[in-house]
Amino acid sequence: MIKKDDKILDIVSDHPQTEYVFKPYDEKIGKCVMCHHLFETVEEFVKMYNLDLNVLLEKLNNEA
Repeated sequence: MIKKDDKILDIVSDHPQTEYVFKPYDEKIGKCVMCHHLFETVEEFVKMYNLDLNVLLEKLNNEA
């Protein structure tokens, strides 16, 4: 199960298919998530851009 304190790099490394969950966020935040946020946790990432943590975690866990 993917949790809020998991680093994005670890998530994508363990579950490569989750990269497709992050891809739409590139447009929402105006930059490439995989290029700029790999070393942040899911929680740190959503706080930076005022995104919904529960929605992202649900999408990630569904894909994983």
